[in-house]
Amino acid sequence: MSGTQPQTDLDPRYGSPGATATPWPKALARLAAAELYWLSTVRPDGRPHVTPLLGVWQDGALHFTTGARERKALNLAGNPHVVLTTGTNTWAEGYDLVVEGEAVRVTDDARLHGLAKAWEEKYGAEWHFDVRDGAFQGQEGPSFVFTVAPRTAFGFGKGEPFSQTRWRFQ
Repeated sequence: MSGTQPQTDLDPRYGSPGATATPWPKALARLAAAELYWLSTVRPDGRPHVTPLLGVWQDGALHFTTGARERKALNLAGNPHVVLTTGTNTWAEGYDLVVEGEAVRVTDDARLHGLAKAWEEKYGAEWHFDVRDGAFQGQEGPSFVFTVAPRTAFGFGKGEPFSQTRWRFQ
């Protein structure tokens, strides 16, 4: 993803009077700092699948990992379109973020080493990964790493003011 700023739009239908669009850098800081994300994929038969996971923001994209035989990896083999969400589980306070994009597997060992370091820096030594054969190597065997560059993202301000911001990426 390039370093250009996305097109930012406020949807006044879903906000308080006087609400303003959230700048992308502010949303990005929240996105990068989040501890937990929810990944939505589609099963081969068309049914949705949602699961919580850890992730890191690096090089203009969110990254997550999954075992090769896990449901999300199997889903992605047939349909790479995903939605990642994070935020607060409250109605009238906090901020929620939704990122839509395509999950692309990362196999370059140099890039994987950088991502493994980012995982450990964010989540601690418990989340140390060795890199081998184009995957993270953990206690349960190989784990694929996917990158999701946002195509569209949404931010939902909750409380006063309520707001809905959309960011479109080129």
